[in-house]
Amino acid sequence: MRVVIQRVSEASVKINGQLKGAIGQGLLVLAGFSASDTAEDLLWISKKLVQLRIFSDADDKMNLSVQDVGGEILLISQFTLFANTKKGNRPSYINAAPPTIAIPLYEQFIKQLETDLGKPIQTGEFGADMKVSLVNDGPVTIIIDSQQRE
Repeated sequence: MRVVIQRVSEASVKINGQLKGAIGQGLLVLAGFSASDTAEDLLWISKKLVQLRIFSDADDKMNLSVQDVGGEILLISQFTLFANTKKGNRPSYINAAPPTIAIPLYEQFIKQLETDLGKPIQTGEFGADMKVSLVNDGPVTIIIDSQQRE
């Protein structure tokens, strides 16, 4: 599992021109799943996300988590995080989980994030053509891969 985390002052997602989800201060999380991902990967990344100290404290040091600041999470599924660009100019997505595997993982990940954050999160819609808007705060952008824990 791979996630791209962006610390935001606001973010939103629209589908067919309709607002699907929006947050204020918090994290925009783009999540991609591989066929080898397990519940352990979801748990590890979820805990890492909600405890990641990337928000500024009173001394302007990144020392607070999204939980600490009472922030929100907007989760967007993005299979292109598993793009392979080694050959040619057209990316291959063979390493991305097919929808039959990815959709249940995405749904489990939503529940895990809500449990770990202690409140509901906002989401896009799996497989939809989404328009994501954000104001990256910092900018702060971090990539985490559950297969690279060490």
